[in-house]
Amino acid sequence: MKAIILLAITLMLIIQEVMSDGDQPLSKIAVHQAVYALHAKAYVKASPALLGLKGQTSEWVNLEFSSPHPSIDDWIGVFSPANFSASTCPAETPSMSAPLLCSAPIKYQYANFTSPRYQDTGNGSLKLQLINQRSDFSFALFSGGLSNPKLVAVSSIVAFANPKAPVYPRLAQGKMWNEMTVTWTSGYDIGEATPFVEWGQKGGDHAKSPAGTLNFDRNSMCGAPARTVGWRDPGYIHTAFLKELWPNTVYTYKLGHKLSNGSYILSQEYQFKASPYPGQNSPQRVVIFGDMGKDEADGSNEYNNFQRGSLNTTKQLIRDLRNIDIVFHIGDICYANGYLSQWDQFTAQVEPIASSVPYMIASGNHERDWPGSGSFYGNTDSGGECGVLAQTMFYVPAENRAKFWYSTDYGMFRFCIADTEHDWREGTEQYKFIENCLATVDRQKQPWLIFLAHRVLGYSSASFYVVEGSFEEPMGRESLQKLWQKYKVDIAVYGHVHNYERTCPIYENICTSTEKQNYKGSFNGTIHVVAGGGGASLANFAPVNTTWSIVKDLDYGFVKMTAFDQSNLLFEYKKSSDGNVYDSFRISRDYRDILACSVDSCPSTTLAS
Repeated sequence: MKAIILLAITLMLIIQEVMSDGDQPLSKIAVHQAVYALHAKAYVKASPALLGLKGQTSEWVNLEFSSPHPSIDDWIGVFSPANFSASTCPAETPSMSAPLLCSAPIKYQYANFTSPRYQDTGNGSLKLQLINQRSDFSFALFSGGLSNPKLVAVSSIVAFANPKAPVYPRLAQGKMWNEMTVTWTSGYDIGEATPFVEWGQKGGDHAKSPAGTLNFDRNSMCGAPARTVGWRDPGYIHTAFLKELWPNTVYTYKLGHKLSNGSYILSQEYQFKASPYPGQNSPQRVVIFGDMGKDEADGSNEYNNFQRGSLNTTKQLIRDLRNIDIVFHIGDICYANGYLSQWDQFTAQVEPIASSVPYMIASGNHERDWPGSGSFYGNTDSGGECGVLAQTMFYVPAENRAKFWYSTDYGMFRFCIADTEHDWREGTEQYKFIENCLATVDRQKQPWLIFLAHRVLGYSSASFYVVEGSFEEPMGRESLQKLWQKYKVDIAVYGHVHNYERTCPIYENICTSTEKQNYKGSFNGTIHVVAGGGGASLANFAPVNTTWSIVKDLDYGFVKMTAFDQSNLLFEYKKSSDGNVYDSFRISRDYRDILACSVDSCPSTTLAS
């Protein structure tokens, strides 16, 4: 087995230099440089060997390891499937020959992380957290650091009792306001088991709704590392549609699979509250952020602190979950960058949130962009995923999920979500969608009109935008600001820039109000907000002052909007470190105020004229 593992080790290294984002930690591991160094006195011991005996989807594993020649840069890699030998994976092309490494490690940690005397004694221990990812695991000890690794020892196999179990439910709004979708991951093909959701009003009768199933293979990826060393079987992605829900009613549900022998596999019970009726005058609370990513509770994988704020953001949202009704994660979801195992780890991280409230996403550059794939930008930020993972792992109510723009109604809110990785300029298909989304809302019922997108199509003082001289994506607001003004978009929120910034109400680069916290009366300009501090490495502001920038904060955080009724909205910016409010403003507006004309918001001629 160990000799086979040695022959398996060749890795194609993909390092992406993305401004303000940092590198995917797994891209630093040059396993293609590895050499045979198995030693009879070296070992890695893992316990327990069997996980999830009580249905848990996450468990801690204890590792004990030893090396006769310890070094400060020795590291432990977590591999899944456990047999990462050349016999289990094909060559990428006929011209390539074995040995090949089937996948990069899922994560890794340095041997001296919790054993400071490891370099002297050669003995160490670690506690690592594993999640159920549909396959078994093994742990490998390497010397030589990340750039010149030498395989020293491999552990025995660790596995979950039911690796195929349904896991990590993700709720999302359906195409109708009274429809909720439930998406989850399992190891069950539809030929092996029939997927369904068992659900009903809390305390009432339950029904079963069938689920559709999606999956994809290595050839669905657009390039490396997604289709080479980053590839990992994503399992089967199931989505069920729960329809004709009563507004604001609490429902419970379980994920289920009926096996071919007639037996059932059921998850634990979850619950959610159905969406309010469009226009319903009741308190409604919305959280919005971008660029969160994932991190490991055991401290592994993120040696360069790439997404060090993500766990804090997640924890604050879980802590305040009773006061959150819907979440929008507007792009750069988990920064897998072609290392597919990271999507499982992200969905596990957000499960307490996404299983309880709709978790709506937008497409970002790290989900979609790849040369020659039809994306608006020809860079390699998706690591070869080219949108396949995002549009499969999460449901959005788009007409075509490959075109990731959509609208959704939540009570007194209308949200228009753009896809900045496709062309939005005037005359395009997406531009027509945006105008239709803004134009068709009934502002008497849904007075709060919100525009969301990943890249900044409005205003940002980020260094890389200022260097370009644009303060935005080129051709962003130039194409869309007339729509925002004409249809009176209250607030536009963006990610991509990893910080927080709020503008004045603004139109054509000019503040339309000197007020900073209490906006009353008729609309005169859209407030633009950057909320890209969800967790990934922060982006600096340029040392310039503009008349339109009201508040800047170089920190991790998220925004929350609370519509108390059809006339009063509270906007808050909260830091992920403590959950406290660091910026806020209020909008007070009656229906007659929305009807009133402002600059470019009403037709230039009327019947009277």
